[in-house]
Amino acid sequence: MRARDLGIRFDGTPGPLNGITDVAGVEVGMVTLVESGSADGSGSVAPVCSRTGVTAILPLGRDGITTSVPSAISSLNGNGEMTGSHWIRETGALTGPVMITNTHAVGTVHRGVIEWMARNRPGHAAEWLLPVVAETWDGYLNSINEPYVRPEHAGEAIDSAAGGPVMEGSAGGGTGMNCYGFKGGNGTASRLVELGGEIYTVAVFLQANFGDRSELVINGVPMGDLDVPFPMGSSGWLQRDKHPVAGAGSVIAVVATDAPMIPQQCEALARRVPMGLARTGTTGGHFSGDIFLALSTGNPGALDSGFPSEPAANARLRSMSLVPWNRMDGFYAATVHAVEEAVLNALVSNTTMVGRLGHMSPALPHDLVVERLRGGVSRV
Repeated sequence: MRARDLGIRFDGTPGPLNGITDVAGVEVGMVTLVESGSADGSGSVAPVCSRTGVTAILPLGRDGITTSVPSAISSLNGNGEMTGSHWIRETGALTGPVMITNTHAVGTVHRGVIEWMARNRPGHAAEWLLPVVAETWDGYLNSINEPYVRPEHAGEAIDSAAGGPVMEGSAGGGTGMNCYGFKGGNGTASRLVELGGEIYTVAVFLQANFGDRSELVINGVPMGDLDVPFPMGSSGWLQRDKHPVAGAGSVIAVVATDAPMIPQQCEALARRVPMGLARTGTTGGHFSGDIFLALSTGNPGALDSGFPSEPAANARLRSMSLVPWNRMDGFYAATVHAVEEAVLNALVSNTTMVGRLGHMSPALPHDLVVERLRGGVSRV
């Protein structure tokens, strides 16, 4: 079940999969960690339990994991972390996977990427590595201080990366996330852009863990007052006053395109992510870390740094192709539209989850959303 299956309307034309893997070469892998107790509330839940995981996004697949792609970072609110961001700002280049996990597992996943590289790309790892690891907070459902995420899970996520449909909702790093007071997590979407007789793809993957329920808007119709009961479990441990922290948690978004772009243009795409988020209602909360990375696979290797040990005599000048700046508007619109749909896919592609101490994150009620859209004014 995805947002379009509920009759929700979106602008723009999606790619075949309507996901980030519509960008040729992009692969996504996940490790989901759900341990101790029943995640759906059908049985007892331990006071300490895991509702977490790791996601790996490989811009050029495993075979291209040491080849750089132009990239850039933008932040709406800095209450979050994305390691490796200073080097991306310095060079405009991303080399290696983009990893996403929970807030307290950043260091563990960082180490896991280094160990994977040392095993699988020893020549590259022998010099130096600055892995990119981003996070959102899953401490409402997940016992976040417990060492459920281990270094080897980062490697497993990289090894499992593949093209094709991407798991949305509660999987990988998005397992324990909440969005607008409902069960959140992974969402993805894509858009096609025509330029100069060629069709390019702009796609988004995000880990959605943001927003106050009162803010939620779908197709311009307010959804913040949907009546969603908090049912009691068989052992009576669910309480109505247990709910996700309003407006807190964060969102990480990765924008990928196969259109050839330079880092400044990637940054321009990343800066458009908040406009897509705003179409779903958020005003951006202080306790939400909203960090976005955009990349282009259209100039692979053009920004490779090489190693200090390489002889200067081997150096060669490089060139890059780019979309004319006066033709970027279509790519901006595609980013905004894909972000909006990715958020709603994360909400729709989900079920109610119960976590630590009986905390519950309810699924978005599909029937109530459909009913509200029929009675409201949706975009045509």
